[in-house]
Amino acid sequence: MYKIDFQKPINVYFIGIGGISMSGFALLLKDINFNVTGSDIKHSEVTDMLEKAGISINYSQVSENISSDIDLIVYTAAISKDNPEYVKGNELNIPMMERAELVGQVMKNYKHAIGISGTHGKTTTTSMLSYVFMEAEKDPTISVGGLLDGIGGNIRIGHSDYFIAESCEYTNSFLKFHPTAEIILNVEADHLDFFKDLDDIRNSFKKFAEIIPEYGVLVINGEIENTAFFTDACKGKCITYGLNGDFDYTAKDIEFNENGCPSFVPVKNGEEMDRISLNVVGIHNVYNALSVIAMAEFFGIAYKSIAEGLGKYGGTHRRFEKKGQFNGVTVIDDYAHHPTEIEATLNAAKEYPKNKLWVVFQPHTYSRTKALFNDFARVLSKAENVVVADIYAAREKDPGDINSQMLSDAINASGGNSVYISGFDEIKKYFLKKCINGDLLITMGAGNVVDIGNELVEK
Repeated sequence: MYKIDFQKPINVYFIGIGGISMSGFALLLKDINFNVTGSDIKHSEVTDMLEKAGISINYSQVSENISSDIDLIVYTAAISKDNPEYVKGNELNIPMMERAELVGQVMKNYKHAIGISGTHGKTTTTSMLSYVFMEAEKDPTISVGGLLDGIGGNIRIGHSDYFIAESCEYTNSFLKFHPTAEIILNVEADHLDFFKDLDDIRNSFKKFAEIIPEYGVLVINGEIENTAFFTDACKGKCITYGLNGDFDYTAKDIEFNENGCPSFVPVKNGEEMDRISLNVVGIHNVYNALSVIAMAEFFGIAYKSIAEGLGKYGGTHRRFEKKGQFNGVTVIDDYAHHPTEIEATLNAAKEYPKNKLWVVFQPHTYSRTKALFNDFARVLSKAENVVVADIYAAREKDPGDINSQMLSDAINASGGNSVYISGFDEIKKYFLKKCINGDLLITMGAGNVVDIGNELVEK
């Protein structure tokens, strides 16, 4: 495996540089004087940010982009082996490295590398922890899987021993990382186009916990089934948190304000702490905040900085993000694309001021829609009004045995109220006709469903 000498800048080419993680590490390498270039298939907010930073990008992935003066090629797991740039790189014998390996090598440069993992909640919790460490003036380097206003993007380049990184389990990427501290938020069935089943996923998270050194720490949701399966594998200290059980950190007296944002009294080993008020919605964020409190206290951060940092965090782009209004209708966008995430978002919406709730859900990938079909139907049946858009294929091809009409029918069979509408233009017309002043519309999914809300607000 190629080893990067971070003291000797080289020419690095990123295939898929516009990816949320790829772009951040491209900026990180550029900051330490590496010559960074790359390619992507389209312009985006992220590629605009990269170009403003002086990174040259090709908006086509052809073999002519790859020249012999490139010292290293970094590619994403989504890049196929017949990609022209990938093929040309091999032909020229240029060292090649998957993104996760780059992240792992970067982590080794930090004494305290904190990896935040889980089936869902990673981006929000990484962001919360980042705000706390910045409030405590720890000057961390941060890699987050979303655009965070507090750091002006998805990467923050600090100058301390602290590195905070979102750590995704898909394709076992996080097993190439080298964290000294970890948070495991939850372990559920997802990415079943890669993992065999839930046991396979649990084994992957167990291996992740095994990475932690003796001087490190694992902060884990104690409500995960058989938590000992993970903690017994960890050589470092283990700290549990949760709301329904006997854990190291828990919470009491949970209240919600008029915008659906919770406040609560943290309890550490039976001792009450000062009340924490969050600026993000939903009970799930109480869980996320407890994991952050536990991790921050392990590193000796003052409770005042923890409370103030959590209070200042107002959300990440695409996580219950208020986009604006049209005709008096409030538009919220949310990245939820797993049944548990959808349920958390709908529960948060219950506390949000509104007349009627409308949801447009865009299923993400055929494999996920098929594998979790009954759970999708069950949770979406709890929403007042659901429009199901066409499935966002992402990296997949249509297998022909699953579609959005089937999901809409299943939602109705579960007692819900759903319609399937093909095409964003028709969906926008539907909401312009149906939604009235005081209603709440949530655009939901990991694809491009956000465009519907954006365009309605712009009109």
